[in-house]
Amino acid sequence: MRLRTVLATATAGLAAATCLTAAGPASAVSNSRTSNACSSSVSIDRFSDALDKTTYDGTFVGNFSALAVDKDGSLAALEDRSSLFDLDAKTLQPKRVVPLADENGAALDSEGLVVDRDGTRLITSETEPSIRRYSVDGKILDRLPVPSSLLVAPAGRAVSNQTFEGLTLLPGGRTLLASMEYPIAGDTSGAVRFQTWTRTKGDHFELAAQYAYKTDAAFLGVPEVQALPDGRLLVLERGFTSGVGNTVRLYLADPRHATDTSGIDTLTGQPGVRLVKKTLLADIADCPSLGATAKQPQPNPLLDNIEGMVITGREKGSYKVLLVSDDNQNAVQTTRFYYLRVRV
Repeated sequence: MRLRTVLATATAGLAAATCLTAAGPASAVSNSRTSNACSSSVSIDRFSDALDKTTYDGTFVGNFSALAVDKDGSLAALEDRSSLFDLDAKTLQPKRVVPLADENGAALDSEGLVVDRDGTRLITSETEPSIRRYSVDGKILDRLPVPSSLLVAPAGRAVSNQTFEGLTLLPGGRTLLASMEYPIAGDTSGAVRFQTWTRTKGDHFELAAQYAYKTDAAFLGVPEVQALPDGRLLVLERGFTSGVGNTVRLYLADPRHATDTSGIDTLTGQPGVRLVKKTLLADIADCPSLGATAKQPQPNPLLDNIEGMVITGREKGSYKVLLVSDDNQNAVQTTRFYYLRVRV
């Protein structure tokens, strides 16, 4: 989402990414793990502004909304203005850019990204919303069904620019999960729906269960989700307050015992509806700034409009997690990559 002043990679890719240790130019690096603690569960190794306000092959590099680990170990970086970049995992430097479009050649508001087991790309657009399968060179191969209630009004009850943001494959690769960013009309404040699909023959997907996740506050949305090997999720909650800055929090969430809400028309706190359980791992504002600077007011100068997240590997009991901010091609925002270590 192009965040205004209103207040998720396949598990298969995780195994392929265990050797990634990205570092690049314009990075702040510290060797002190203790001083780099954001919480008891999360620490930050470094950040990089190397790609901020740069171009590649005539295309602006930024507006990043999602990350994924590609089959060759490189990073796939989706920007919300219809481009998909391949980035070098170590230097972050772009190696390729592929334009994306819908069936009529129109631009997407592309937000969520999964690199599937065959290397094709599953990409959300929050305009309708939609999920399409693209070839490596950007050709549309398939389009997934979407529940009518999650379509943007008047076709459904969703609000434009507040729909499918996060996308991830659950362990085993048979279940795809997309997170809505904000509630649909009629649902209680902060109640965000997580929709799933089950893989069928020919690598198509059919609609499956749906779950309800509650954000901490109405102004917080869900820009990204990423599946862990045990079926739990890393979930980002994010918001923006003019004159104050961004709020970005990382949660561990468990949908495995949540109620299937696909048959519940409106979520209004009904008894017996089990929400996705969640535990706060870290508020990114509590991370050390590592010398970062901000171009607008922020609770911590390290913060910006963080929107993308991918698990790049595992080391010594911690997951290596890479975050990226969406600069909205705005002079007072920064394209910034954050290298975290997360213990769950």
